[in-house]
Order: sequence, then structure tokens, then C-alpha cells
Amino acid sequence: MELIVAGYVKVRDRRALTDLLAHRLKVLAELQAVSGIKPENAVRAIHDELGVIEAGLEELKPPPGSLPEDEWS
Repeated sequence: MELIVAGYVKVRDRRALTDLLAHRLKVLAELQAVSGIKPENAVRAIHDELGVIEAGLEELKPPPGSLPEDEWS
């Protein structure tokens, strides 16, 4: 995941990172809804991946005041 995020950051592909974040959040929600198995390890891995993705998005954030907030969010 770190290499994927690093690649997206390098090419400044914010959309790919936000799509990846949305996908991982969906997977997390699905894992948490599963019954009959113990998905703790998978949930922990997804949380770790979310941290990596969010750090990548933070790297792409423009400097404060360079864009109106509504154009970035």
C-alpha cells in the first residue's frame, strides 16, 4: 500500500488517492458487518492502510491560503 500511495503522491494524483480511501472505507465497513468470523486482523490492516492513504493526501494538500477551502475539500 505504501508503494501505491507513494506513486500516486509522486504523480500528484489526488483523485486516485481519494478513490482508494473510499474503497478501503467500504471494505472496512463490510468487514465490520460480517458475522461468523473474526475479522480483527483484516480490520487492523485496513486501519493501517487508511493511515498511509491519509498521509499521502496530506502531502498533496496545497499550502494554507493558496486555494479557497471549498476548492480543496
